[in-house]
Amino acid sequence: MMSPLTLAFIGDTVFDLLVRSELVCEANRPVDALHKSAAKRVCASAQAGSIKAIMPMLTEEEEAVFKRGRNARTGGIPKHQSSSDYHYATGLEALFGWLYLNGETDRINELFAAIKEAENGETADG
Repeated sequence: MMSPLTLAFIGDTVFDLLVRSELVCEANRPVDALHKSAAKRVCASAQAGSIKAIMPMLTEEEEAVFKRGRNARTGGIPKHQSSSDYHYATGLEALFGWLYLNGETDRINELFAAIKEAENGETADG
């Protein structure tokens, strides 16, 4: 089984690619505006909110992967991030990395869609 930080390493890129792809498909914007919008959605506090929004949807196995990532010793917290948010973000990234490496692209897309709904203040019921 891979280290949760290794899973988070690839999951960070997977999540970032999903966010960037969504932003590019929404509208043609200057690159600087795209970068600023993406940065707001992939920061630790936003990712912590994302995982909290999808927690009820996770299977036991997915929750276990998230918890391994959340509880991993990261070696330091970046400036301007709370420890809690940073650990939750690492857990989200570990989950997305694990799903990606297991070829679970449909599940990744399902969870990402639920995150987008939560960000927009929507519920699963509509």
